[in-house]
Amino acid sequence: MQRALSCPLEEDLRPLIRFLRSRGVVHRVAEENGMQVLWVVDEQTADIVRSLHQRDLSDMTREPDRGIVETPTSAYWRQSYRLIPVTLLVLLVTAVVAALTGLGSNLDNVVLLTYTPLEASGYLAPQPDMAQWWRLVTPIFIHFGFMHLAFNALWYWELGRRIEMRSGGLWLLGLTLLIGVISNTAQWWWSGTSGLFGGLSGVLYGLLGYCWLYQLIAPNAHFALPKGVVIMMLAWLALCMSGLVSLLGFGAIANAAHVSGLLVGCLFGSIAGALQRRL
Repeated sequence: MQRALSCPLEEDLRPLIRFLRSRGVVHRVAEENGMQVLWVVDEQTADIVRSLHQRDLSDMTREPDRGIVETPTSAYWRQSYRLIPVTLLVLLVTAVVAALTGLGSNLDNVVLLTYTPLEASGYLAPQPDMAQWWRLVTPIFIHFGFMHLAFNALWYWELGRRIEMRSGGLWLLGLTLLIGVISNTAQWWWSGTSGLFGGLSGVLYGLLGYCWLYQLIAPNAHFALPKGVVIMMLAWLALCMSGLVSLLGFGAIANAAHVSGLLVGCLFGSIAGALQRRL
């Protein structure tokens, strides 16, 4: 079981509990050390319960539509659609781009999203075209191969929903776009003005750095990543920078995007954590 809430005994949790029961969410409430503690089955459900607890509980007492039996899984996803729309939107756009580009094999569509446009000569332009400003962001949606897509999508789901549940969709969207622009620009500059690169990994390292530094400065349940995650990701970054991953046949690695994304995320995580700590 996973601890979702710890509240004073005098706080009335009955509306929330009725809502959880009506949606078939497995939970348990116990008294521990003079507090009432609400337990659920896993951390994902706990995240949703914490977010629901912060909302107006008046609409939670309504009964579900008659004739509709809702399982805990369907209840979880229905609430997810409402609580993490930006996370799901970014993943949807990434999936659509993966389909349209054939996971990087359809070059006619890939060049529509590259950092620099295609020239009449058939080569990518050496400089970005500010009239096509969206290209500063769109390389984050290009992926080359299923494993590249799956790895990045799973990590964006894990990190994006944490930030969105804690700070809201607009904040996550802003971080994603800002880190995307900076990491793409850094990779274009570092790779010798080559515009052919892509992937969400620069953004992922930025979101990782944001959660990591924020959690160090102002601990909270949403950014408490599993032990070893930060170490594993930093070790992978070091391995990629060593050149060994490319030598093993995994293709070119956008190390500049990774490093710049991580640094930007750490910077904003430090600022946000410091501001939260002063409240």
